[in-house]
Amino acid sequence: MKEAGALALVGSGEYLPVMQDLESALINSGISNGKPNRFLQIPTAAGEESHERLQFWKMRGAEQARRIGTVQDFLPIFSREDAFNPEYISRIKDAALIYFSGGDPGYLANSLRETPLWEEIKKNWLAGAALAGCSAGAMALSGDVPNFFRMKTEGIHGLNVIPHLRPIPHYNKFFGWIPDSAAKIVMKAPEGTLIIGIDEDTALVTGLDARTSLSENTWQVYGEASVHILSGAPSARFERGELVKLQVS
Repeated sequence: MKEAGALALVGSGEYLPVMQDLESALINSGISNGKPNRFLQIPTAAGEESHERLQFWKMRGAEQARRIGTVQDFLPIFSREDAFNPEYISRIKDAALIYFSGGDPGYLANSLRETPLWEEIKKNWLAGAALAGCSAGAMALSGDVPNFFRMKTEGIHGLNVIPHLRPIPHYNKFFGWIPDSAAKIVMKAPEGTLIIGIDEDTALVTGLDARTSLSENTWQVYGEASVHILSGAPSARFERGELVKLQVS
């Protein structure tokens, strides 16, 4: 059975020159699987932020698209209602790369989970398009997303692309930003979950070449810094270019 398209979990740096080579490789991966040369931005995680902030993401994506030589498609999915819009759903299949940017991971998961838009995204990814999530976008792809607003409850159901992984983006700065109470929630994942830290300007990627495979839990580190296994398996640190086997112990 053919594997799904490439998958990237990005710690930070989406649409910036530091991620240009990776994002270009992801688009080329989708193109090699018969997808159009189109880069689909989904800014849902920032859907509750200001108009100016959303325009910032659109502009940044346009700049990256010019550098890479692809066509930008900024899909204005700002709420759960938008994820039922037939016009937006119809545009999913015309992308070599589908990219979730940063913001609120719980809001992203709740907005897209069990919607026609998300089903179409999965269908296109399984047919060879690349799928990427940066920061909140990476966290929402998990099976369980930390709930930062109700600290004593269980997490929010994620999009379940990586059901047994919990990525912590911005890892080399993350725990300096949040209070101890929030840090405890992040590190308390469901049993059988591997918690991984992904530094800024760094990504963990699978499916870009024959050495990595999501079905075999093999990944590779891209970018400027490191990826860390924090819980659920023996602690370890991996640098740029290294292959990583993510197996829950």
